Amino acid sequence: MPLKVRKNRAPQPPDTCPLSACMAVIGGAWTANVVWYLGAGPRRFSELKGDLAPVSARVLTRRLRELEDAGVVQRHAMATSPPSVEYTLSELGRELLPAIEAIVAVGHRLKARAAAA
Repeated sequence: MPLKVRKNRAPQPPDTCPLSACMAVIGGAWTANVVWYLGAGPRRFSELKGDLAPVSARVLTRRLRELEDAGVVQRHAMATSPPSVEYTLSELGRELLPAIEAIVAVGHRLKARAAAA
């Protein structure tokens, strides 16, 4: 006897789903990590690269540009010798921090559960 297909009771998303829009910004590899580390304050590229040691410079550059285009990260070029660039979270980027902190909290619980198993 086949199972009855249940109706989805979740509200219908608008034409452009806000969840999809947000996940398109933070869903890329290393993106949430970049936002996490910038949440502690401004970082230069080399500092971020050190924070995220396994990421390649090419991928980090791409992620920073994507976040800048999305309005999440601000890039500040400093007139130093040699030239230096500093990245900070924008107001919109700071609004992402509570969501990322909640994901980190769940991650800790998942790790504890896996360690206990």
